[in-house]
Amino acid sequence: MPRVSTLQATDRRTTRWEQHRRTRRAELVDAALRAITRHGPSVGMDEIAALAGTSKTVLYRHFADKEELYLAVAARVDRRIVSELRTAITGTTTPREALAAAIATYLRLVEADPHVYRFVVHRPGLDRLPASDPVSGLSAALGDEVARLITTHLRARGARAEATGAWGHGLIGLVRAAADHWSGQVGRLPAAVLAEQLTALAWGGLAAVLPEQGGLGAPGSSGATSGSLSGAPSGVPSGPGTGLSTTPAGTAPVPGLEEEER
Repeated sequence: MPRVSTLQATDRRTTRWEQHRRTRRAELVDAALRAITRHGPSVGMDEIAALAGTSKTVLYRHFADKEELYLAVAARVDRRIVSELRTAITGTTTPREALAAAIATYLRLVEADPHVYRFVVHRPGLDRLPASDPVSGLSAALGDEVARLITTHLRARGARAEATGAWGHGLIGLVRAAADHWSGQVGRLPAAVLAEQLTALAWGGLAAVLPEQGGLGAPGSSGATSGSLSGAPSGVPSGPGTGLSTTPAGTAPVPGLEEEER
């Protein structure tokens, strides 16, 4: 049987420890999302640690400060939003359907987890803006995505597409600003109703700047807002467990590593 060198053994131990730390950080982000949902966007590190079943000292062992934890939570939420939006627009046949599906899905996620949304967007408890702002980064990425959709459709019709970047980012700004205001309202409109209104508003603007193209799709297309359960797009479930705080199945602990830090 070949002998394992000391260097190889050390490398394996280091790899296992790094995997353990990644798993533990993911578990702590899960706990942070649950704590935000339970206590609101101004949740404290003590409350997060308590819900994680650990101490604040251990929490700071994995995250240098609240800003680092905020960035980890925001990154998780950003991935969730992008994944849901891509799923929502898959299978749509016109830009209007894609727009309706994306707006309905975004508002559904905000409605399901308003505390998480406000934690990410408003960054309560942080003394300064992070050097890398995940909210601006997500908005820019979504704006580029919408611009690509419009550009693809226009070029397929042989139309010019010089301003699609501005349009895409403008549409994202419209939806984000509306969602930000709406999420903080008492007795707010249901997500499905607001989604229909924002789709009509955004679509009317696009159709107005492209009259020679006859708009960007069939006027009667209703997209995701005509689906079941508060206008969720076909194939994307609504209801509990599908909000911003939803996380994938937990990763099993790494065998052979003690959980003394808990």
